[in-house]
Amino acid sequence: MTRYEKCFQISRFVRNQVVQHNPKITHSAQALHDTTSAPDRLYADNHLITKHARCGQLEDARQLFEQMPQKNIVTWTSLVSGYAQHGKVDQCFSLFSEMLSHYRPNDFGYASVLSACDYSRGVQVHSLALKSGFYSWVYVANALITMYWKNSSDARVEAWKVFDNMEFRNLVTYNSMIAGFCMHEQGYKAMSFFITMCRDGFGLDLATLLSLLSSLHGGDEGSCYFVGLQCCLQLHCVGIKTGLALDVRLVTALVKAYSTLGGEVDDCNKLFLETSGLHRDVVLWTGIMTAFVERDPGQALFLFNQLRREGICLDCYVYSTILKACAGFVTERHASALHCQVIKAGFVDVIALENVLVHAYARCGSIDKAKSVFDEMKLRDIVSWNSMLKAYAMHGKAGAALKLFDQMDVKEDEATFVALLSACSHAGLVDEGTKIFDTMYEKHGIFPQLDHYACIVDILGRAGQVRQAEKIIRQMPMQPDYVVWSSLLGACRKYGEAHLANLASSKLKELDPKNSLGYVLLSNICCSTGSFDEAGIIRKKMDGVGVRKEPGLSWTEVRHKVHEFASGGWQHPQREAICVNLEDLLGQLKKIGYVPETNLVLHDVEEEQKEEQLYHHSEKLALVFCLMNGSDSNCNRGIIRIMKNIRICLDCHTFMRLASKLVQREIIIRDANRFHHFKDGACSCNDYW
Repeated sequence: MTRYEKCFQISRFVRNQVVQHNPKITHSAQALHDTTSAPDRLYADNHLITKHARCGQLEDARQLFEQMPQKNIVTWTSLVSGYAQHGKVDQCFSLFSEMLSHYRPNDFGYASVLSACDYSRGVQVHSLALKSGFYSWVYVANALITMYWKNSSDARVEAWKVFDNMEFRNLVTYNSMIAGFCMHEQGYKAMSFFITMCRDGFGLDLATLLSLLSSLHGGDEGSCYFVGLQCCLQLHCVGIKTGLALDVRLVTALVKAYSTLGGEVDDCNKLFLETSGLHRDVVLWTGIMTAFVERDPGQALFLFNQLRREGICLDCYVYSTILKACAGFVTERHASALHCQVIKAGFVDVIALENVLVHAYARCGSIDKAKSVFDEMKLRDIVSWNSMLKAYAMHGKAGAALKLFDQMDVKEDEATFVALLSACSHAGLVDEGTKIFDTMYEKHGIFPQLDHYACIVDILGRAGQVRQAEKIIRQMPMQPDYVVWSSLLGACRKYGEAHLANLASSKLKELDPKNSLGYVLLSNICCSTGSFDEAGIIRKKMDGVGVRKEPGLSWTEVRHKVHEFASGGWQHPQREAICVNLEDLLGQLKKIGYVPETNLVLHDVEEEQKEEQLYHHSEKLALVFCLMNGSDSNCNRGIIRIMKNIRICLDCHTFMRLASKLVQREIIIRDANRFHHFKDGACSCNDYW
């Protein structure tokens, strides 16, 4: 038996003992150990330390290390590496320091300790590497680059100095620099560096593409969605040419990048379908579901059912993703079904899932179920409290939100005050909202950001204090964004402030020329004052720059099928029956006080035509369709649920309020801003929205 074979036999025997969770060497192994020569024993002990370290049994590795009568550089470096790999920073650095009195570290030792160092310790190791001449070794330099990117406040400068002084570089060097740029959300610089890398003749590997794809949704000054999408397409082509596109990890990164950058979800789905011959892991499935969550929750649910049939073990991230999709449905039926599956899977006390459940139930209109989940939580974090506060704000329960805020047992953050201010805005609580805004910094140490300013402008504007809202905008310490100006413009429309409306509208056009909101609201103001010619000019300007108003759409669920309605209802197969029933309902509503708000119609046409346009708004058609289907509608205990993509108009609000009294049914409408609960002729918003 050769020396190598004898040592390997010892190592394999001892490794089997480790695998069997027996950290002590048996008598047989010890006997075999004792019959070997000193070099053989050293080799075997070093091998055993490495095995212990890889298995995470660092105490056993240290015990063997202390008992060894003879050690070499490999012995010390193996244990240093083990501590570094398992995040034992203090033990790693302490052992490395102790090693210096016995041996001069090699490049592997330097690289190992640098992977665990913070900035101050990393600088010390850097100095030692300079003195000992290991600074120029490529493995040490690569580790220094990674260390500076992870720990330095001026990472780019210090990492670049190391990179620039390297005599020899390899692929890992470039990947470390690219990963560093991505770590600091400097995607544009990462792409530029990648181009330089290609020009220098270096190849690329999977790590290169994964880092670059993760950087495309970063927030540096050089990135934008269009540029990012173009880069994603180019990296996709590189992956195809190199054959790396067949790796599931790269497909997962591509799906995430395309969906984040606003690419077509159909393209993401096509990319996913192309992996049918590969082993799809749960991460890839979660990625493709995430792509559909916002834009097509029905498809996300379909993919989830496919995943269940695949027999893959589902984790918390899968359930969290699909519950977010459930928030996009009209009713809470899907959220309730998923809630049951979460309980069966044993994830009932996972805070992240409970937080998503609160959000999903609230977005589906079931504030009671959202509160029930919140009340049953054993532990709550800041997201839990904020989710419930947002739920109350969305449903117009400002009093409940303020009471809940007083019960918070965790430190507030910026999102907490956005939820509180939104609740005050929707309920018209001007004094309470102003007080919260004024004391945010003094009492809670939260400096107001853009979202908070948008809320206070909305609070004042809705209450008629438009000039005060304008004053706050002018005193803002940062530039007002689109949401701030749109809040002011909405208030100008409500109270007929034409001069300020022109200012706000022009600001909106500067910030987002392709958005129709500024044009539409200003046109509405002109129509409400009878200036139809001026309104027509604004509409022509919209056409001239290619801006189109978002069409009003509504959705409701009947017999487990979602029905979509557009204003006019021209495409619905039951349009004629809906119109007949609508005429009958209008006649009954007019008898109890319904008067069409014809001043809201945006064109100078005859009064009868104005009324005709109002009658065929999408939410009215959806309501009539639900009433036609009686008990088979989406009603739960007689509740009719409708979802709308834009803000409900005043005429439809009055229509729904009176209809709830006439038909004796609760009607819940979720528009772009909030929920309206119509019951017995009243709305939860108290006609203030």
